[in-house]
Amino acid sequence: MTVNQQILKKPVFENAAVQHLYKVAFELAVFTIVYNIFEGLVSVYLGYEDGSLALFGFGADSFIEVVSGLGIAHMVLRIQSKPHSNRDRFERTALRITGFSFYILVAGLVVSSIYNMITGHKPQTTFWGVIISLISIAVMWALIAAKTRTGKKLNSHAILADAECTKVCIYMSVILLISSGIYELTGFAYADSIGTLGLSYFAFTEGKECFEKARNNKLCGCKND
Repeated sequence: MTVNQQILKKPVFENAAVQHLYKVAFELAVFTIVYNIFEGLVSVYLGYEDGSLALFGFGADSFIEVVSGLGIAHMVLRIQSKPHSNRDRFERTALRITGFSFYILVAGLVVSSIYNMITGHKPQTTFWGVIISLISIAVMWALIAAKTRTGKKLNSHAILADAECTKVCIYMSVILLISSGIYELTGFAYADSIGTLGLSYFAFTEGKECFEKARNNKLCGCKND
């Protein structure tokens, strides 16, 4: 092989590797969307059946994350074709819809949790909240690791920021786990409602961050551009 052939071959190989990494990043985004749809359906159904507001709210949050996930998937395709481009109209619209949805969810959860505490409502069981939260923690942890690894290989601040923001899903899963576990073990009447208020706090911060990102090119509250 001549020197010229070696020079030409290297960029082609590197370009193929980069395109493969972007494909992986897109597949991770799609997996996140599909997982959240499934998690949302199961959580909302079981939360309603068992009378667990925390699990129901957790499921509703998963559906909102689907809209956010669509924006992330679009972002990956955008930076694949234009690595240094800024957030476009589709992503900003998805962020605004996500932000409004989070605020509506927060209002509903706060009012419902206060009503449940006043009336002394108690779930039939929070067993499924424990199971679903454990599964969610494991899945989200694996996703964060995969997104971080891919983002580092691509040297993509956007993908790394998405991985960092995914940690909020783990925090919410931990809150669901704690509140569901406490109620299941002790029968403490307010555990489910207090857990719901904890979920509301993180949903509010996510909604606020969505509007901030829609107004500028900020990547994540955990990382700056």
